[in-house]
Amino acid sequence: MCGIIGFISRDGKLISGEKIAIALDSLKERGNGQGSGYVGYGIYPKYKDSYAIHVFIDNTPNYLEIRDQIKKVLEKYGYILNDEEIPTKEGVIEKEYIPWRFFYDFDEKYAETEKDLMVSIVMEINDKINGAFVFSSGINMGVFKASAWPLEVAEFYKLDEYSGYMWLSHARYPTNTKGWWGGAHPFNLLNWSVVHNGEITSYGTNKRYVESFGYKCKLLTDTEVVSYIFDLLIRKHKLPVEYALSAIAPKFWNEIDSLPEEERKLYESIRLTYGGATLNGPFAIIVGTEKGMMFLNGETNEDNGLIGITDRIKLRPLIVGEKDDLLFVSSEEAAIRKICPELDKVWTPNAGEPVIAKIEK
Repeated sequence: MCGIIGFISRDGKLISGEKIAIALDSLKERGNGQGSGYVGYGIYPKYKDSYAIHVFIDNTPNYLEIRDQIKKVLEKYGYILNDEEIPTKEGVIEKEYIPWRFFYDFDEKYAETEKDLMVSIVMEINDKINGAFVFSSGINMGVFKASAWPLEVAEFYKLDEYSGYMWLSHARYPTNTKGWWGGAHPFNLLNWSVVHNGEITSYGTNKRYVESFGYKCKLLTDTEVVSYIFDLLIRKHKLPVEYALSAIAPKFWNEIDSLPEEERKLYESIRLTYGGATLNGPFAIIVGTEKGMMFLNGETNEDNGLIGITDRIKLRPLIVGEKDDLLFVSSEEAAIRKICPELDKVWTPNAGEPVIAKIEK
């Protein structure tokens, strides 16, 4: 039922957050007002080389004490350049949590391990600080989400005041998990961000798998594991993107058996090695990526990119559109045409076939 749409300017042009809000609002019938969210990349030019850590803090009289606990964790490894409550518009939705942000740099001695440290920081805050959880932890990007309708969330966070070269969004229809601020999409870790339509029926297996590598699933919904799986396979294990995606949405065994021997052994090895990372159930996902992903041709992406992919039998829709340097991915073509009526090309990817877009200039 969920509505998803994302787009990227492959020329790196900045686009107002108002555009993604208009597009997502056209999908609001796919939600029920229990969760909507956005993520923008390139939105913090003043701190473009720093981490922007977004945290929900319980809206209680002692919220500043909770904030100070977060500061103590961050100051063990680096420097807080600035911290503040994320600007919001009063009276739009009830502020169940206080959204706070920290702009943060690591000490130079942690330069080689800062991403691993950031993952550890996120896990420590979410696991050990009562009344706080990190919902965004990347560089020059940020997640904005809440339990409300799409336009309410956009108005609440003043999304029209932000501009980015890539936006992802999600209107949630909670099914087997609760609707709450932390359960709204996107889910994020570092610069990985995921929006998802469907259900991850392998959640238990996936959760145990990522937790065996030190990740902690604390946000009470199935999609959380997807961002961790991307981080594990591509950043930590350094798999080329194409191989990582073939682990997440693998070929069926009969397809693998029909491949030439060398190729068969390769995909057989991927399935056997990364069985715990396979996503089962109906899903269509759009992913904002980390820099430095490696491709089979030896190239790496110099900036964040976008990936769209469905399950192996395509039980959830995914539509792709192009206009000049813009690439759109959505659960419905109508949402794309709402903000870009004239498209150069529209197509529907095959089941399990990834769509990958990256900055070209």
